[in-house]
Amino acid sequence: MSQALDRRPEIHDAIRALQRLAELFELRRRQLAAEAGIGETQWRLLEEVAEEDFMPSLFARRRECSPAAISRGLRELRDAGLVEASIGERDGRQRLYRPTATGHAALRRMRRQRERAARAVWSRFPAKDLRAFVRFADQLTESLSAYADAAGGESA
Repeated sequence: MSQALDRRPEIHDAIRALQRLAELFELRRRQLAAEAGIGETQWRLLEEVAEEDFMPSLFARRRECSPAAISRGLRELRDAGLVEASIGERDGRQRLYRPTATGHAALRRMRRQRERAARAVWSRFPAKDLRAFVRFADQLTESLSAYADAAGGESA
């Protein structure tokens, strides 16, 4: 029996642990966004809008979602008073988005809450364990990425 087959239980345990971790990160992100009165997708969009070089089309491509979905999200953020839009100075067809003062305040609040949670959860682990976790996560990410590339984007 090959070494990989001998390790099946450990591999499946590791996959289950990673799935639980990803689900908990997603839950916590939704909770933080809800505390600010927005959805998790809106939070991601608001964070991107806060970047100097935000382009809705590139964001849609990176998130593998439709430009219409991004437009809808931007409209919701505008309606909530978190984002404002203006016409591009060089190109009148281009809309420029930026957070309003309320949007910046919501981002600061969510980031503070996220930082507080990160300290509460992660600070109890020794630095050497955190470094080992980062090394393993980086290696796992590279391996999953290479496998996905080789599989042509099919699920692993």
